Amino acid sequence: MNQDEKISKIISSAAGEKRVALGHDWLTGMRGGERVLEFFCKAFPEAEISTLIYNQKAMSDCINAHKVNTSFLNKIPGIEKTYRNFLPFMPAAARSTKVNDADLLITTSHCVAKSFRKPKGCKHICVIFTPMRYAWTFFEEYFGKSKIKGMLIKPLLAWLRKWDKATAPRVDMYVAISKHVAKRIHDFYGMDCEIVYPAVDTYRCTPIPDLKPKGDYALIVSALVPYKRVDLAVRLFARKGWKLKVVGVGGGLKELQKLAEGSSVEILGSLPDEEVLELYRNCTMLLFPGEEDYGIVPLEAQACGRPVVAYGKGGALETVVDGVTGVFFNEQTEEALEEAVERCSKVDFDPAVIRAHAEKFGPEQFAEGMARCIKKLLAE
Repeated sequence: MNQDEKISKIISSAAGEKRVALGHDWLTGMRGGERVLEFFCKAFPEAEISTLIYNQKAMSDCINAHKVNTSFLNKIPGIEKTYRNFLPFMPAAARSTKVNDADLLITTSHCVAKSFRKPKGCKHICVIFTPMRYAWTFFEEYFGKSKIKGMLIKPLLAWLRKWDKATAPRVDMYVAISKHVAKRIHDFYGMDCEIVYPAVDTYRCTPIPDLKPKGDYALIVSALVPYKRVDLAVRLFARKGWKLKVVGVGGGLKELQKLAEGSSVEILGSLPDEEVLELYRNCTMLLFPGEEDYGIVPLEAQACGRPVVAYGKGGALETVVDGVTGVFFNEQTEEALEEAVERCSKVDFDPAVIRAHAEKFGPEQFAEGMARCIKKLLAE
């Protein structure tokens, strides 16, 4: 039995002979949430997936092996790139999304999948990355600081928050991906939840054999969207003439390319996993300048033995150890980031210690945590 089979069996055994259905907000690219979904796809290969939007070309073979049920939004041309513009229609789309008859529905959600209607007699467990991020947090980062736009969209977001809270009880058990998210669940929904940290792939992400990286660059691996604050690092490194490589795509790509033009910063776009792995292994440090609910990327870098410079809020506080596996900065300014980068470059980090810390968040720990939650829910 290989490692994937072992992990899958831990999760699937918890459900016994129960029929399982899966749910996800939308399938438009492979990011952290989709990597979590893959664990359940492997554990339940016969399960159908319900989602608002499905771009088969952008998904992994693992996910594409499943039958996928979509909402009416999936019929709109180009929806995979413009879905945020359809936020007002997402509650109706969630209502229209078919969930296959099952005994257990497992959703992975940061928007509306937690609101899918479960079949009669079905238990619903939701691995929640955050309550609807667009409505509850990061308003300015997603929609800008325009007063006119704010006046137009704030009533909509108030309605969405009301709907999001009203549909929260459809879930029988929430599993938060961090203590940070668990607090939001309590604050926004008034509900308690379990906590299971998503897994970093410690089998794939490994240090180079001699533990001596060969690169002279800092690294960012991120979706290029405003709240990730990649612009902060690009501006700093371009101004200082320091080498920075940025991997990722998103709505902010063109703006970042302009900021980096003619500088020491390389915007690399999307790269194959193996190329990203080599960049992890050989970077001087990984930069993580945004506030995240959890963040798999810092753990992937640490699994490769590399230190992390992270904004000291959110999930990073639970995955990075200041002075041992990285350093924090406490203000999202170029000055604070610069001080943290310089401090990190002076610390003699031990790659083996950093790697050992990442192993605490490995696949087996995730599988055992989810198995515990599934057994607990089905026993109720």
